[in-house]
This record gives sequence, structure tokens and C-alpha cells, in this order.
Amino acid sequence: MQFRVLGTVAAVTDHGDPLPLGPAKRHSLLAVLLLHPDTAVTVDRLTGALWEEEPPRHSRTVLQGHVSRLRALFTEYGAAAQGIELVTQGPAYVLRLPGAVVDAHRFEELLGAARSLREPGEAVSVLRDALALWRGPALAGTVRSPLLENAAHALEELRLAAVEELAAAHERLGEHGAAAAVLRAEVAANPLREPLIAGLMLALGRAGRQSDALDWFHRTRRLLADQLGVGPGAVLTDAYTALLRADAAEASVPSAPVVAGAVAGAGAPPVAAPGAAVTPDPPAGPAPALAAAQLLPRRPRGFTGRERELAALDRATAGAPGPIAMITGSAGVGKTALSLHWAHLRHADFPDGRLFVDLRGYSPAPARDTAAVLREFLLALGVPAEGMPGTPESLGARYRELTGRRRMLVVLDNARDSAQVRPLLPGGEDCVTLITSRDRLGGLVASDAARPVPLAALPAAQSTALLAAVLGPDLVAAEPEAAVRLAELCDGLPLALRVAAARLATGPHRGLAAFAGELSDEHTRLDLLRVEDTGVAAALGLTVRQLPEPARRMFHRLGPHTGATLDTCTAAALADCAPAQAAAALDQLAAAQLVVEAGPHAYVLHDLVRLYARSLTPGCDRDGLLRLLDHRLHTLLAASAAAEPGGEPCCALPPGARPAAGIRTFDDRAGTLAWYSAERDALRGAVEAAAAAGLHDRAWRLVLLQWPLIVWQVRDGWVPLLERGLASAELDGDPGGQSRARALLGWVLSEEGRPAEALVQLERAPELAALAGDTAGEAIARINLAVALTRSGAAERDGARERDGAHDRDGAAERDGARERARDLLVRALALAERAGHTETVTLAHQHLAHHLLADGSPAEAAAHAARGLALAPRLAAPRRVALRTLYGRALAATGRTGEAVRQLGDALREARAHAYEEGEKAASSALAALGVLTDR
Repeated sequence: MQFRVLGTVAAVTDHGDPLPLGPAKRHSLLAVLLLHPDTAVTVDRLTGALWEEEPPRHSRTVLQGHVSRLRALFTEYGAAAQGIELVTQGPAYVLRLPGAVVDAHRFEELLGAARSLREPGEAVSVLRDALALWRGPALAGTVRSPLLENAAHALEELRLAAVEELAAAHERLGEHGAAAAVLRAEVAANPLREPLIAGLMLALGRAGRQSDALDWFHRTRRLLADQLGVGPGAVLTDAYTALLRADAAEASVPSAPVVAGAVAGAGAPPVAAPGAAVTPDPPAGPAPALAAAQLLPRRPRGFTGRERELAALDRATAGAPGPIAMITGSAGVGKTALSLHWAHLRHADFPDGRLFVDLRGYSPAPARDTAAVLREFLLALGVPAEGMPGTPESLGARYRELTGRRRMLVVLDNARDSAQVRPLLPGGEDCVTLITSRDRLGGLVASDAARPVPLAALPAAQSTALLAAVLGPDLVAAEPEAAVRLAELCDGLPLALRVAAARLATGPHRGLAAFAGELSDEHTRLDLLRVEDTGVAAALGLTVRQLPEPARRMFHRLGPHTGATLDTCTAAALADCAPAQAAAALDQLAAAQLVVEAGPHAYVLHDLVRLYARSLTPGCDRDGLLRLLDHRLHTLLAASAAAEPGGEPCCALPPGARPAAGIRTFDDRAGTLAWYSAERDALRGAVEAAAAAGLHDRAWRLVLLQWPLIVWQVRDGWVPLLERGLASAELDGDPGGQSRARALLGWVLSEEGRPAEALVQLERAPELAALAGDTAGEAIARINLAVALTRSGAAERDGARERDGAHDRDGAAERDGARERARDLLVRALALAERAGHTETVTLAHQHLAHHLLADGSPAEAAAHAARGLALAPRLAAPRRVALRTLYGRALAATGRTGEAVRQLGDALREARAHAYEEGEKAASSALAALGVLTDR
């Protein structure tokens, strides 16, 4: 299977046949996931990509439907066999796949390979292969949302860069006509892109076609004036002047010598009117005899990846006068390495030098004094020590004066805040400033139009590439899965990856898998990610030390948290404060890049940061853990009420549970189920933490209160969690909890096709519920047992047919007995539920009785039970109504009332689609098809 984004977004088989992706939103979903392979893409980010404007209230449901259909498509075409998998990860989705199956990945690899080739003929071949991957405008066929349009623009910029490099390679071969042909098509499509036009002009001139070259200049000059009201930029006028001077030299007309590369600060050369002679500028006054300052440290070793961020830096530093770009990110994410790598890549753009200073905003040493930095810069610019101004103000004025006439790069590394940066901004419009900081520096954005370039953790492929660059490719190639696991445990943090590589390279001989196994232990991970004075904990500690007091206090309370996602209410519970105070503290932590803002009141807390927060609290913060667990229970009760409206809670809060300071609200069932799914890992972690701390009364309740998602995604590997919940209920000595856990566990085992194991659990559940006096729980246990008995009997019947070709008489009698017992269990369950006044369970009993009676050849009775259930269903969730209405339609059809049956099934189908309930949609469609009624889709 191959994926295409360089043109119309598509997935194709190895034979080139396209997969039926469906509507534009599904193309858009796939596009975003392909642009971020092996990376968790949040639901909010995907929602922003799928809607051009404000998304509808049911957007999460629609998104889940598209994800489900993509997964089904991948399954149908055997994607898993090729390592392609779409998985849920917390509040996000991850598309795992080999990079080689995405055309954009292959394009960028070929482009990188071409840039490393010294032989221009080889570069031409590789660049042509890269450009052949394009089949039209990038990301065609997707929604016109800002996210996708920006991504398409970035890809298009890469394509144009490849075109320019292909032309340059032809030029190096002396193939000027070929270079002009390459550029001409792109100029026609991009008539205002001055670098392309300048390259075309020079290629035409070198090919002996000066007239055509000059015509392109005048044509573009008029177009710029007509459409934008501006004149040609320096790159175009430089090319024009070079062509004119070449003409003059050929005609033996004296002219000023041409210097390769315009002198920074001299301004653009004059443009002659058509037919006018070109007279060189008179010599300018002597410029100060300043050195080309070079304070830049060496290029970082082993740098890999970051193509998107490098392209973002190119965009952020282009166009505007005196541009300021800010690389922002957490400790250890590689901000300094990126800034230095980019600075070395672009050294030719700054002929007057490159300045660099570590401002030590987050460092054990004191922050750099502004006056001292200015003196260092002025010395590098050639100002003698004896001529150094005496005051900070005059130092700054002299610095801005000298940089005002130069084309320079100024790198201000490790800035603490905007105030530390402003006095060091150069004065010239041809200067570029590059800042790195762990703070977002919003003040600098507001005051100086600085453009942020956020830096996140490395994706898996780039993380393993970094390990290979440090350790050697053979070691990583020998254990590829272990390398990926190691990258995950390091959170994709370059600092952590380099420390891990150093451990492997300098320690006793051990493989990647063995070291990854050691890192899996959360208690020792931070210790292992430290070498001498370099480590993750030390880097994070410097950030925490600079925090305002409310944020520092909040960070110290985050240790007991068990998941990657964190909302304001959960943080308030952990810190034992009001939600408003928690929100303010989290904003400060986000500004310091210790948490990542993922949406309104939603944050991401990476594992290494969480482990460091935990290390700041000696021993176990039992009070903090209790506050967290009780908050989780309050939230789960609210979530289950929203997910199953009209239902009763499956358990009460444990004795002594603390009240919640604030609980998030849940608007509808779809949003609630999405929250359940996003929080699944965090909730599992909370169960494990509760059990490890001996808080079993919390542990089993945390498991059972996830039942709406368990029922909704019943075949999604819930058995280990339910077994953990049952063990805690037994240790807590609570028969009601044991009954509910066994009933739910038995149901899941039955759905997984494990009837014998299911019956072991379900046979004991009713008596435990009766012992606890839980009437509704006993009803549910009896319903689940009845369903399992029916399925077990059906499985035995099918097995007998396969073995003997006919029913075994004794087996048939036993199965008949099982059916009778199942019916009795359901009738008793209905009576118990009605006595308890438990509407949800009453409806559930009617539903299963209807199903049982229909299968047993009693359609009239089945229809009666379905109708009684439907009478209560308006108060319940849509899936229950869909199931009852489908059963009712089938029962009516079996009694000969076909017209009414079709109406009921049609209503069931429409409601299932409206709520993205795929299983219900399939059941209703099948029932209609059995009646000869065709449905769309």
C-alpha cells in the first residue's frame, strides 16, 4: 500500500489501484495523519483540519466515524501486514507506518540526498526522480482549512526549492538552456516569485538569450507595480544589473567591476530605463572597516531531521525587514542545535558575519549582563576596546548603528524573557535575529512582530535516526524495534536520546533492548538519563527554578498524576486549590514549556516531566493520590450519567471520599465517549496506582465506572483491567463490587468468543449481587448470564453440526434446557429491574427478551417486549433506541406487518447514522436488505 499527498490525497494498492476513501473530510483526516506519521495528532487538531470554520457540536462523532471507516478500509486491504496501523493514543490518533510508503517522505529523502551530492549530474538525476513524485498541487481533494492550506504551502515551497536546485545543478553542468526550461514552467505558475524569475533571467542570459532575459525583468516589474504597487526586490534587480553589465562588457563599454554577491548595506543597484545607458554608481563613502564577525559555535554533531522546522525558520526569516524568529520549546528538545544547524546552513546569506551569545536564561550560572554582551558584540564587529562607549545606552546605540548597515545573523540563545532580548536586537533591516527560549516570549511577538517556531519532540523515525547518528547505523539496524521503544521512553527528547546513546556507547556492553528494559522502570528512568553533569532532570530543574511561585507549587503537586493529559479540574484536585488558580498556574507552566497546551483547559504532560515532578516529592504523596482518585471518581460518575442518560450509577462513592473542587462538564454522549477514550490510559494508570497503594475501594470503582466505554468498545482488550478491578473488589471485601465486576467481565469474555470463561464469571455474579442487596445489579448479572448461555448453546449447536452433520439428541436436550433457563433468567431480571425502578435495566431486559423470543420463534411476544422497551427509550441513549427499534422492525416483519417494519427499520437506520453508531447502522441495513429494501452508502 502506498500513500500520496503530492497531488490528490490517495491511498493505492501495490498494483496502483486507488482505495475508496470517500468524502473530502476523510481525505483530509488521512492527509493530516500522513503529514505527522508516527506522531500523536490530537482530536482538536484534527477537528481544526476537517472544518474550514467553527466545527459543529457533533464534530467529534463525525471524526470518530471517519477514523472508524479508515480503519475498516485498512483492514480490508491488509494494511497491518505492511506495518500500517491507525491507533488511538490518549486524546489523539497515531498513524503508524513505514516512511517509505508516503510520497512526501520519499520526496524529502531524495531532496536531502541530492543536496549531499557533489557531482551535479547525479544531483540532476536524483532531483528529477524527486519531482516526478508530484502529481499536482499538494493535498488536493482536502478541506480548505488553515492547517491543511499551510501544510500544502510548505510542501509547495519544498517543491519549488527542488526546482531551483535542479536548475542550479544544470547550470553547474553548463546546461543553461535546460536550466531555463526547468524554471520557465514554474515562473508561468508563479509570476511574482522573484527568486525563480531571477534564476530564469540569469540562465537565459548565460544561454545567450539576453533579450529574453531582460524582457522577463520588465514584464515582472510591470506585474509587481500593477498587482502589488511595489517595485522589484534586490534579487531581481541584482540579476538585471548583472545582465546589463554583461552586455556592456561584451560591447567593450567600460563598467564598474561586478562583485559576486551584492555588498550588504550598499542598497539595490539602479535599474536603467529601457534603451538608456547604464552608468555605474559613484563610489560611496568609505564604510567603517569592520570585520565579518564570527561568534557562531561549531555545527552540532549528529543533527538529524527537523526538515519542517528548518523550512519554518526559512519562512519566518524571509520577506519582512529585520525579521525576528523565535525557536521555543521545552528543556532538552534541541532548540540550540536547531538554531546552530540553520545558521550554518544559511551562512552564505550573512556575508557580514554571525553573532552568537548564550544568555543563560535557564542556567546554573547567572544570566548574562546586557552591557557585557553588547561589548562582546562590538569587539567582534571591530570596535577597539579603547573606543568602546561607556554606558549601556551608548553601547546599544553604537551596536544598532553598526548593524544598521550590515547583513548579519544574530543568535540570542537561551533567553529568559522578552526584556532580556530587546536591547540586543540589531538595527538593520537586512539583519536576521534568531532567538531560542523555553518561554513563549509573547511580549516580543506583540512589540516586535517576532515569529514563533515551536519545537516539539522528535517523531519516532527522526528519534531513531538521531540514535543511529550517535551510535552508528549498524547498532540501530540490528534492533529496530528496541530503538523505537527507546525513543518512546525518551519522549522523543533529543537531550534524553543523546544521554541514552552516551550510556550505551560508554557503559558496559549491552544492547538497545536491554537498556530499553531498564528505562521501562519509572523509578530509575531519570537516573539512567543522566551522564556526569548532563541529564533530563538537571535541565528540567533549571526551568522549574525560574517559575513563578504559583506555577512552581503546582508543578511539585503533579507527581501523582497518572496520564499524559491534564485538565484544569484535575490539576486543581492535585494541588488542592480552586480551578481558577489551577488554570493560572497551568498557563505559567505552559509558557515555560513544562506542559503543552492542547486546547481550552487541556494540557499534555510528557512522561519525563511527570517523573521529574514525582521525584520532587519524597516518598509517596498519598494525600495527593487520594485527591486525584476521588476527583477521578466524581468525574467518572458525571461522565457515565452523560454517556447513558436515564441510567443509574453502577456504584456509589467510597466512604470518606473527598468532595471535588470542580468537575468538567459533559455536553453529550458522543463527546463523553470521546473523553472516556482519550482518558483510557490515564484511568488505567490511576487504577494501578490505587491498587499499588492499597486503595482497593477506589481501584474497583475506577474500573466499573468506565462501563459506558467498555460496552461501546467491548472487543478492545478490557479483560486485564476488569480482572484487576475484580481482584481489588475481592480484596476490599465488597460483594456488590465483585458482582458488578464479574457481570461486566463475563459480558466482555462472551463478546470475545470465550463462552466457557464467561460463564465461570457470570454464574457467581447474581448470588453476589443478592448478598449485597443490589437488586439492579442482580438483574444485570442475570441478563448477562442469559446472553452468555444463549451464545454458548448456539456455539455448541454449530459444533455438533460440523462434527456429525445432525443434532446430537442429548446435546440438543441440554441446549433446549439452556434456552429455557436463559428465558427464565431474563424474565426474572425484568421483574427485579422493575422492582428497583431502574429504567435503564428494565429497557435492557426488554431488549434481550425481544432478541431471545425472536430467535426462539415467538415474534409477536418479541414485538411486544421491543415496543415496551421503546416506550421507555426516549429517556435513554441513542444506541439503545436503535437496537430496540431494529428488533421491533424485525419482529414486525416476522409477523407479516412489513410496511410498519420498514418504517421502524428506516428510523433505526437514520438515528444510527446521525449518531455515528456503525454497529446499529449495519444491523438496520441488514434487516432492511432482508426485506428487499436497498439503502444508500
